[in-house]
Amino acid sequence: MAMNRSQFYQQLQDGLNTVFGLEYRRYPQEWAGCFDTQTSNKAWETDVLTVGLGPAQVKQEGAPSAYDEGGESWAYTYHHETISLHFSLTEEAEEDNLYGSQGRRYSAALARSMAHTKEVKGAEVYNTAFTTFLTGDGVAACALDHPLWGGGTFQNELTTAADLDESALEDALIRISLFVDDRGLPIMVNGRSLLVHPSNVFNAHRILKSPGSTESAINDTNNTNAIRDMGLLPGGVKVNHYLTDEAPWFVRTDVSNGPIVMQRKKLARGLDGDFLTGNVRYKARERYSFGITDPRGLFGSPGA
Repeated sequence: MAMNRSQFYQQLQDGLNTVFGLEYRRYPQEWAGCFDTQTSNKAWETDVLTVGLGPAQVKQEGAPSAYDEGGESWAYTYHHETISLHFSLTEEAEEDNLYGSQGRRYSAALARSMAHTKEVKGAEVYNTAFTTFLTGDGVAACALDHPLWGGGTFQNELTTAADLDESALEDALIRISLFVDDRGLPIMVNGRSLLVHPSNVFNAHRILKSPGSTESAINDTNNTNAIRDMGLLPGGVKVNHYLTDEAPWFVRTDVSNGPIVMQRKKLARGLDGDFLTGNVRYKARERYSFGITDPRGLFGSPGA
């Protein structure tokens, strides 16, 4: 049903001081600091883990060399969702409003609604990373027991859950540097950025930027801040206002194909008018999917 003049009664007459409520500033795209963007031209996208070879073996004189083989392991599929919203205005509601175009004003509100949903969809991956959001190996995105194809497991979660502090972050960065591939061979992985809830942003900033250790009784520059001095976490602190819990924190790594948003169709807006009624409909539509292909792209702690 189209919005009509009865819904904007006071805006049909002179004398209002201001019309407000739809013009608030928005945070920049926070999902963009949590995911790498890839494009898609298909109904869905599937990423498959290909496993390499294990360590080479000593060959005895006159004996054949050891044989090994790799292959395909699990797959992760991105199922694109269609996100859309529209509104409609009567011809008279647009004509008789004395305080600017309702169509223009509500088009801005429409864009805000679309952006909000995208932020919520992206943050949902992190909000459920320790519980229900599963990667292709069937394990929660952040876990202690991601299975390796060649046997054993690896972890991308602290063994003992901890709130964000300098020691816990150092432990996370050490764990990240010990990542292995699915045959157990060491791989070079570094921390990329630190993702926190707004309540943790000042703590995170001190940990990364303080010249001395934040855990000494006095911030003595002789007691160095190793994370800062070694140039770790070059992407700095990323804040996400759509995280639902204050305690969890995450380190994004430089592993390719970690947290990803697949963009199937970019945000498109359009309008059309009905000849008989004069009503004008405004619509926005976008298609995308959020996910994590390689769990090595993320390390987290749910907080103590």
